[in-house]
Amino acid sequence: MKNTGLFLGGLITGATLGAALALLFAPQTGVETRDFLKEKMNDLEKDLDELQKKVVEKGGELKGDLKNKINDIEENIEKLLNEYKKTISRKEVKEEAQPVVK
Repeated sequence: MKNTGLFLGGLITGATLGAALALLFAPQTGVETRDFLKEKMNDLEKDLDELQKKVVEKGGELKGDLKNKINDIEENIEKLLNEYKKTISRKEVKEEAQPVVK
């Protein structure tokens, strides 16, 4: 997610700088410049839509990965509890098997 945020920040920064430089150095009329800016804004909107789709897709993948890890942890905890119960029951059997000395 950190890379996605950096990419998004770079994309927005680049688009803003590009638009500003285009306004400063363009030998175009006002109408042409406005059309150019509209086109660039449409391109940026498309890029942002694609990025949003990728983020949603990655989020779904991360959610699935997280569920798998949680299931693995639950299984490990269950195994550990079962081993602990076995150890406790063996200890109780050993204590019961020992003769009581008075």
